[in-house]
Amino acid sequence: MRYSRVLIVGLGYIGLPTATMFAVSGVEVIGNDILESIVATVNSGRSHLGEPTLDRLLAQAVNTHMLHASTEPEPADAFIIAVPTPFKADHQPDISYVESAARRIAPVLAKGNLVVLESTSPIGTTELMAKWLAEERPDLKFPSPGVNDPDVYIAYCPERVLPGRIIKELVGNARTIGGLTPECGRRAIELYKVFVRGDCTVTTARMAEMAKLVENSFRDVNIAFANELSVICDKLGIDVWELREIANQHPRVNILEPGAGVGGHCIAVDPWFIVAAMPEEARLIRTAREVNDAKPYFIVDKVKRVVAGFDHKPVIACFGLSYKPNVRDLRESPAIKIVHMLGKESVGTILVVEDHVCKLPDSLNLPDVRLVSLPEALAKADVLVLLVDHAPFKALEQSSLAGKIIVDARGIWRSGRFRNYSRAAEGEIQTAAA
Repeated sequence: MRYSRVLIVGLGYIGLPTATMFAVSGVEVIGNDILESIVATVNSGRSHLGEPTLDRLLAQAVNTHMLHASTEPEPADAFIIAVPTPFKADHQPDISYVESAARRIAPVLAKGNLVVLESTSPIGTTELMAKWLAEERPDLKFPSPGVNDPDVYIAYCPERVLPGRIIKELVGNARTIGGLTPECGRRAIELYKVFVRGDCTVTTARMAEMAKLVENSFRDVNIAFANELSVICDKLGIDVWELREIANQHPRVNILEPGAGVGGHCIAVDPWFIVAAMPEEARLIRTAREVNDAKPYFIVDKVKRVVAGFDHKPVIACFGLSYKPNVRDLRESPAIKIVHMLGKESVGTILVVEDHVCKLPDSLNLPDVRLVSLPEALAKADVLVLLVDHAPFKALEQSSLAGKIIVDARGIWRSGRFRNYSRAAEGEIQTAAA
């Protein structure tokens, strides 16, 4: 095996599962992170992510001494950088974490090493990474124009995984690998084929960078259509969920489900990288981002209109905080934005139901906001605001919603199992589709 020792920088949602899969596949792994708390947790054989099956595999990797974590980089055969790439306040990409990680590993690089960037990045970041490494290590040759036989090989390989299914999808999903030279790409495939069973497509680094951004922008645009449609239907007095079912009977129409907005570490962020690179040309992509970012404000306005006629301070129960169903991932969650706005504007007493967390995030530490159980929320609330369709919320009996005003951003209390309930229970349940 060419790669018997791998160092992975960044032990987050991608780095830690990737490190674990290499380790349980027989490769010695060093997990590198600047946070001592994460390093200590990993070295104890525990995960801080709450990802299914990860804890068991991680404990196995640590107990067999195939994986250990450190705050300092160590020599290895291959290096994978999986650090955050957020955007700044003006939606410009922030690749400072990538630069910091590259410069941190530079002192331990040796001839024959492979460096792979996994972080979702603007076009050209992999080339910049090679430049930063070359600045730190002038004694080594890195891929660049005119250098096709480098000492250190560099590639880009973005992830395509879904929280809640990360381990399964790391192994089974196809991967796109972009090398700065053809040999860089070949060596990267050899690395990933240690545990990846999906097809690996080799291309250029720029193509792989763009492919990752395009994949998530495509999804963002389609979600934006559904979210915009829900706003239009609300103003026209049309049930968007029934409309979607009817329209999707067309063999070439597949309208996605509207929701409270778009969250997560990819779809809510990546399209801005294309907009930043080509601001005049990326008009549809920008508009989709603006439509999805605006949806939480629409939900808040809906709640405010619903409670405007109350003669007392209403109790409003918000169901779900994560950015998608049945996970604890709160990154860029529109549900958090909605609860924050309701709390800041003192719309009422806000009860939050989210079994995937044991405490509220810091942004929700507000006087009128508190975390409660599902039974308490149903017993005390005047208004039920469904933001995330977690399984327990979908399993509720119709009778538990009686006497409540409902603002439903996911349609599960208006369609599916509760189809036509607003007619069947007329006078008992008032619904306000979102």
